[in-house]
Amino acid sequence: MFRTIPFAALIALSACNMTQEVDGSELFAANCSGCHGTDGKGNAEMAVALGRDIPDLTQIAARNGGTFDHDAVMSQIDGLHRKEGSPMPEFGDDDLGPIVMVGSTPIPAELLALSGYLESIQE
Repeated sequence: MFRTIPFAALIALSACNMTQEVDGSELFAANCSGCHGTDGKGNAEMAVALGRDIPDLTQIAARNGGTFDHDAVMSQIDGLHRKEGSPMPEFGDDDLGPIVMVGSTPIPAELLALSGYLESIQE
């Protein structure tokens, strides 16, 4: 399982399998910042338009007892275990780039890069 190896090491190892490196910050800017803000703290205008709070993505680990759970984050982005009626798009319906192997688990490169970026902005 991936929690036995530091996540940064996994990203470095998985990059060996990619023909071109995937930049999580660029993916975030292009796909997530419209709702979550450029800083990941939430977009107030979008929250008003949706009629609901938008999670502060810089506090994922803080909300989880100080642990950043990559599996849960990637599942949320992908849409695998999302609650019905969620306004967040299911990015798993799109092509999330080439598959990289993390241990024996195949993971889309863009999903891995987004999760790594989100870990990097934790406060």
